[in-house]
Amino acid sequence: METKKDVAIVTGVSRLNGMGRAICKRLAMAGADICFTYWTRYDQAMPWGVETSEPDQIQKEIRSLGVKCEKIEIDLSEDLAATELFDFANSKIGGVSMLVNNATHSVKSSISTISSGVLDQHYAVNVRAVIMLIKEFTNRIEKGQRGSIVNLSSGQSLGQMNNEFAYAITKGAIDTLTTTIYSELAAKGITINAVNPGPNDTGWMEGDLKQELKNRFPMGRVGLPADTAKLVSFLCSEDASWITGQVIHSEGGFIR
Repeated sequence: METKKDVAIVTGVSRLNGMGRAICKRLAMAGADICFTYWTRYDQAMPWGVETSEPDQIQKEIRSLGVKCEKIEIDLSEDLAATELFDFANSKIGGVSMLVNNATHSVKSSISTISSGVLDQHYAVNVRAVIMLIKEFTNRIEKGQRGSIVNLSSGQSLGQMNNEFAYAITKGAIDTLTTTIYSELAAKGITINAVNPGPNDTGWMEGDLKQELKNRFPMGRVGLPADTAKLVSFLCSEDASWITGQVIHSEGGFIR
């Protein structure tokens, strides 16, 4: 029987120096067709910003690797976003066998200033959207097909994150989610793992901060999107089919 080609959904892919782009590229190099999401409004509101042409450039680059690549601008906090995304991917490329939950929402917050609205915004993207995407993936994957899910975490269990209250507690839930549902998914032939990439140079590090962080990496450099992409690609591959329910801290020995 002919082996069906892998199709990967990767969320949060909008910037040329972002982690999402590196993950898409690595999966494509391994032969997977790609469907990625982006949300311009969020990135334009962030300090690093985004050019509206960047998703188009990423799509063109992925297609140049000889695979199919589709993109969709979608607000993952919307109630029907997961259904809409999988309907789109299925109609454009085919049944999805890999899901990488990379999209995130993060704005500065503390316990003394947090509002219910800010907390809800973080929960909607960082927790609820991830859960609903996993549900959609699990319900749609074809019987007998191997499935892989990778959630991007942030190492909240390893230390505090000052001024990142809402982000930290919602991203921390991803580790718990991963270690809670893996046995249920394993029975369906699906692996699920979480990856904490540590401080990663995706455009938010500048000047003194970058040097300060570099000094805390014993390997003499900061983490790069390509470092994370290699691990994600491995966890989605057949070689990692016996690895599930793990939270992997891929931080290059970062000293906290």
